[in-house]
Amino acid sequence: MGWYYEDFQEGQQLTTPRRTVTESDVMQFAQLTGDFNPLHTDFEYAKEGRFHRPIAHGLLGLSLVLGLASRLNIFDETAVALLGIEQWNFLAPIYFGDTVHGVITIKKMRTTRDGLYGILYRHVQLLNQNATVVQEGDINIMMQRKPDSERMGGK
Repeated sequence: MGWYYEDFQEGQQLTTPRRTVTESDVMQFAQLTGDFNPLHTDFEYAKEGRFHRPIAHGLLGLSLVLGLASRLNIFDETAVALLGIEQWNFLAPIYFGDTVHGVITIKKMRTTRDGLYGILYRHVQLLNQNATVVQEGDINIMMQRKPDSERMGGK
């Protein structure tokens, strides 16, 4: 079971596990999405481009950081809904062989108007093995609150 809204604190930082991005990951993402842009899938084409080699799709990076966050197991069964992704920026390329991880900072917290749920305003960064932030932005999520008995001093 994951954490409840009350288990988080403003300013809290969480670091995800790491994962190496492979050529296979990129090719599978291309297959899944239908995005076979040669920037991602053609070594010869990419050699002539800005990055001189293929790079991962930007949305693959976003997907990876969300998956890495799920590996923390703190959102399991307590996350209600992803509310939005704001100001997501692609700052540097992700190359095949890069090892990435996420850093999640709880920027702000509030309960819903009816008080039944909590909203976490999270700043999320995806970093490579050199500690370069390759992507970042705000990803907000609705969380379950602790049962009334626990919030009111019980258990």
